[in-house]
Amino acid sequence: MGLIRNILALIGVVAIVAGVFMAGKMGGMMTLMPGMLSPEMKPIMDVMNQNATGMVTAARNLAPGAAEETASMLKRWVDSKGEIAYTVVWERKVKEGVSLEDIQDALASVASERNIKAVGELPLSEELLARGVQSGVLKVFSYCNPETARKMVDFAPPMAAFLPCRIIVVEKADGLWLYTLNMDMMLKMGQKLDSHPELKEAAWQVRETIWEMMEKASKGEI
Repeated sequence: MGLIRNILALIGVVAIVAGVFMAGKMGGMMTLMPGMLSPEMKPIMDVMNQNATGMVTAARNLAPGAAEETASMLKRWVDSKGEIAYTVVWERKVKEGVSLEDIQDALASVASERNIKAVGELPLSEELLARGVQSGVLKVFSYCNPETARKMVDFAPPMAAFLPCRIIVVEKADGLWLYTLNMDMMLKMGQKLDSHPELKEAAWQVRETIWEMMEKASKGEI
């Protein structure tokens, strides 16, 4: 269920900026201040200054664990020297000897056990090779739980943009890797789901399913 497929890059950016701002307020002020006052930061700082009440209201509406998740995202953003994509994903290095077929079998096994529907595959590297373009493995697997998707879209219609969940296999110089969006952003940085206990549980189950898919596929386990 790709909705949880995880918060948009915009929320990731806002979280990171907020984290940087708070870090400056708390202790690294002198180090961070020149960057915070640079012309490039002015549009962001203007929003913060113009609607401080709105920012406080939004912060109070966050789910438990938001601060920890923001810190984790901020660290990845810093470690990657500002690469937003690295900030908002889960990744797994595929164990040596595990093939694309092994990955596919592991994903199918978890999907069957967890009752999540496979809704499509996009073999990009095969298409590239058919066009005469050399490419390592690049394949997208899509999954969805229709009932949970509907409930989440009813709760927050913009989440429809993140359907379905996707797990991507990428071949790099050191072997195969798996990538998917960080679903904890949805559960920990979105609006509280406490008033929707059934949706909260369903969303958590989808999160656990994608996590298990990443774990087992990276090891070729069925």
